[in-house]
Amino acid sequence: MERENMVKSVSRALDIIHLVSLKKGGLGVTEIANQIDINKSSVYRILSTLVQYGYIEQDRETGRYKLGYTFLEISSKLLESIDLRTEAKPFLKKLENETNEVIHLVVYDQGEVVYIEKLDGNETLRMHSKVGKRAPMHCTSVGKAILAHLPSNIVLDILDRKGLPMHTKHTITNKDEFLKELIRVKEKGYALDLEENEYGIRCIAVPIFDHLGKVIAAVSVSGPTIRMTDERLEQLKPRMIEIGKQISARLGYVGK
Repeated sequence: MERENMVKSVSRALDIIHLVSLKKGGLGVTEIANQIDINKSSVYRILSTLVQYGYIEQDRETGRYKLGYTFLEISSKLLESIDLRTEAKPFLKKLENETNEVIHLVVYDQGEVVYIEKLDGNETLRMHSKVGKRAPMHCTSVGKAILAHLPSNIVLDILDRKGLPMHTKHTITNKDEFLKELIRVKEKGYALDLEENEYGIRCIAVPIFDHLGKVIAAVSVSGPTIRMTDERLEQLKPRMIEIGKQISARLGYVGK
């Protein structure tokens, strides 16, 4: 019975925390009691305990209760402990199962992308990519997906330092044309590599954002031109955008 009462008290405390979090200006004891059907004395005892530990604080002027700064400390520790590969892996695996194609997860580093995860799919495909390898940004879908969301001064600096070397006859090598391509990528929410890095390979990628709204990575699906037709790329677009949002959410991103 004592254990049941303890669990019930914890449950009530969590209900109170949730209620208080929904109201920017905080809530009073009576308001809380009315909303969760608990007597005011019980609500007050729970609030007092939560205040003691910093999870709830009371406004001295209004007497209303709101979330305490302990939650900021906890959330910052949680965000620091989040590992991109770990959080993304289930989504990458699901994408691999759905497409049977090669899945890449890359991060941005010093004007290039670095492959940190690669799932090979069930279909045969020879690609130069491998975990730990670096790749240019201007001719890869993952690179363009990231570049499109970086500040313009950083983008221009990368282009000045790295240039736009031709990898295939499809590589965009004109600066103005490439900048227009990045605008399209940002507007659409995805990037394409139409044999721009390797002949016979087409890719689609989406950006991944962290809890600060900063682009930090990208995920892509790659396949041979015979399978990655215009029609299939069109079908993959909404799914890829969804995957990008899901992984970003796991990293604490709450944007659009």
